[in-house]
Amino acid sequence: MKRDIISVMDMAGDLEDIIDLSIKLKRQRYEQFPQFTNHVLGMIFEKPSTRTRVSLETAMTQLGGHAIYLNPNDMQIGRGETVADTARVLSGFVDVISYRAFKHENVLELAKNATVPVINALDDLEHPVQIVADFMTVKEKKGRVNNLKVSYVGDGNNVANSLILGTVLLGSDIAVGCPKGHEPNKDILEIAEQIAKDTGSNIEILSDPVKAVESADVIYTDVWVSMGEEKDKEQKERLFRNYQVNSELVAHASKDYLFLHCLPAHRGLEVTGDVMESLHSVVFDEAENRLHTAKGILSTVLY
Repeated sequence: MKRDIISVMDMAGDLEDIIDLSIKLKRQRYEQFPQFTNHVLGMIFEKPSTRTRVSLETAMTQLGGHAIYLNPNDMQIGRGETVADTARVLSGFVDVISYRAFKHENVLELAKNATVPVINALDDLEHPVQIVADFMTVKEKKGRVNNLKVSYVGDGNNVANSLILGTVLLGSDIAVGCPKGHEPNKDILEIAEQIAKDTGSNIEILSDPVKAVESADVIYTDVWVSMGEEKDKEQKERLFRNYQVNSELVAHASKDYLFLHCLPAHRGLEVTGDVMESLHSVVFDEAENRLHTAKGILSTVLY
């Protein structure tokens, strides 16, 4: 039976195992594996990308396979072919599909109709592959992913949704600091609350960013204006002004806190340059780990 990773919940039973596999594959960076020979990854990108595209393509190449970049403008899906038909056609050509989409329902539709594994490479609800890299970085730096306080400051977007799920699955606490009306997805929060009953995790959704980062082991932020929201840029930048991660805010965190950002960062908006360049910042280790976790995820869905 094929395995898809559309949500962090699709890794509910083995998220830390995938993290550990990714750490192992990092040590074997240039080692190829015979089982990947002649295997092909088809990558559909409706949104532009640096880290997601390069990490997936490089991962498949270094493992010994091949990757094909698919822009909807160059595909029939951009001319009216359905997502379902595209899934069935690509399943006859490639061994695994990654899909970076504007709409979560399109990723679900692709996975439903594909006969090969499908990986969600970001949509408007979740960004599961990013969260594996985030917690791989945390484990490398902290030695564990449980019994930590993770704080997210900013817009309750797709990254925040996946981060909440990943944090509680791994047995850590999470506090989200965001303006009212910009909280994470309600359905995601309900799922996370149910998981937290079993893992003992604590979830806080706060409008005060200072309370959110108090004693935090990890502080995370993301852009205030996601792709497709450019029309709201000025309004959101005014609204989120007090949610900037700066030296004053991080002073309330633990002394050995880590700063994470999925990148690209808009320095001077959601984060200041001094925080980005501080000794606490691990954003470029986190970015590199997208490559190693791409290998871990590909290995998991294919083998």
